[in-house]
Amino acid sequence: MLPCNRQKYIVETAYFHDALNPRVKGPDMIKIVTTEQLREIEHATDEAGISYDRMMQQAGRAVAEIAKAMLGANSTGKHVVVLIGKGNNGGDGLVAARTLKEETQAEIGCYLLAPRSDDDPVYVAARDVDVSFTTAEDDKSWRTLKKLVGSADILIDAVLGTGIRLPLKGDAKKILEMAAQALDRRPGGMASSQLTRPISPPHKAEPGARVIAVDCPSGLDCDTGELDAAAIPADVTVTFAAAKYGQVTFPGAGVIGELVVANIDTPPDLPELAAIPVELAAGSDIAGLLPQRPGSSHKGTFGKALIAAGSINYTGAAALAGEAAYRVGAGLVRMAVPQIIYPILAAQLPEAVWLLLPHDMGVINTAALDVFFDEVGNADALLIGPGLGTEDETAGFLRGLLRTDRQAGKGQMGFLAASEEETIDTDNPLPLSLVIDADGLNLLAQIEGWWKMLPSHTVLTPHVGEMARLTGVDKEDILANRIGMVSKKAAEWDCVVILKGAFTIIGEPGGRITVIPIATDALATAGTGDVLAGCVVGLLAQGVPPFDAAVAAAYIHGLAGLLAAKNKTSRSVIATDVLHTLPDALTAIEAVG
Repeated sequence: MLPCNRQKYIVETAYFHDALNPRVKGPDMIKIVTTEQLREIEHATDEAGISYDRMMQQAGRAVAEIAKAMLGANSTGKHVVVLIGKGNNGGDGLVAARTLKEETQAEIGCYLLAPRSDDDPVYVAARDVDVSFTTAEDDKSWRTLKKLVGSADILIDAVLGTGIRLPLKGDAKKILEMAAQALDRRPGGMASSQLTRPISPPHKAEPGARVIAVDCPSGLDCDTGELDAAAIPADVTVTFAAAKYGQVTFPGAGVIGELVVANIDTPPDLPELAAIPVELAAGSDIAGLLPQRPGSSHKGTFGKALIAAGSINYTGAAALAGEAAYRVGAGLVRMAVPQIIYPILAAQLPEAVWLLLPHDMGVINTAALDVFFDEVGNADALLIGPGLGTEDETAGFLRGLLRTDRQAGKGQMGFLAASEEETIDTDNPLPLSLVIDADGLNLLAQIEGWWKMLPSHTVLTPHVGEMARLTGVDKEDILANRIGMVSKKAAEWDCVVILKGAFTIIGEPGGRITVIPIATDALATAGTGDVLAGCVVGLLAQGVPPFDAAVAAAYIHGLAGLLAAKNKTSRSVIATDVLHTLPDALTAIEAVG
């Protein structure tokens, strides 16, 4: 019997942190792995002296601890039903069942997909403590299954694990369908708005028993996120050693509920684990990325951001980006905008300094280049794009920025020499940290070989549509392999890429990938991308390295979206709400440190 030391175990259990309360910390880093990588990690763990049996015992106990938290202090009269599959996932469920029988007053019953052998030690251990068992072969009408599940307070899904092939067939599929009917819970589930709700106090996503999935909801492809129609949506998924690709990829991510990444004694310095370049961001990680703010500071301490943005049709984008840069701590924000929209913006952003640019019918044109180059060398970071529009005149402005008469090295804008006809008379070096967003990306996509013209580690902020234009790859293919696409293109372009969306992905040329563990429809509204771009340039201006600035900005932005939705309702959130909630997000993150 494993010793019962719940407090110690919960500390060792890596909660997929509650983004609404970043004080709840996960481990130093949570890796995201493929199923093949997981097998290699488990094999290496076994070779390191942590046996498969020990890993199973730890996995089952992790599930039991979550169930105990749900049951509460008084479990008398409550019922837990565990659906047990044929493989190791079922073994984890049996360990959980035995632990719950030993350590609670609840009634514990297991429903077996197939009989387990008397040579199976985890089955025997559960049977020996009087866990009750029913097998599918003895329940041809599924009547017993429906009765068990219908009366359960907690249902533990330990039917199928990470190595499944879809579509599901046979009894496994039928058990899940019958259990879903008894739960009155629609198979396939409704997409969860986030994976970050706290275990305590318990929440209940849908009617019927609360559902705990062991490693993943049965029917989820943990590599692709593909989901069988029979999969039962979980309230909590307890996964082991690392998160899985399919748990942060829709549609599968929509049935995960809250994700708990449990410690199964995998050595933290295991080379096979340490070599994984993909990880989840945590609130405790983000606090360490924010620049210090000494009491002797002045505005120059925190840098100067320059934002080239706005047009007659899109004035709000510039205002959102400018204020966001201030809200994340930039010392000074200078707005380079078409002169005609200055009166509109000045009242919205009184803290800004203005660089008024020549325009053509309200959009920046090539005549603005001389004015811009006279001032751009004074900035520490530059954002190009929010609300610029995609008119030919503005396209000429961007081309002019990327092509000068000065042959510069990588790390400076305009390192490609222009033809004599395109020569721009400027001596200003441009050693800027650069962000390109929105219409800046759409204009960039029209330039052949555009990535050769950018400073190293330029930050690009595409959503999937903009990524499709930049790459020439269909949106569906990008969505099918978001992490792989970001990794490939960040290296090819020598840029930091923020692929926006549910579980925003950030990649850098060296191969590091960070996934933001937030998915909320509160950010699915016009202007929120402008807020994110402003956050990135504001952090860059303060000297935060590009990849760190991108990760921190995306997390702060996502958390602000969650907080805005909590204060209102997600369907009513607009970009200004997200902007005004940035201080609350920063306050929550700073509290972690």
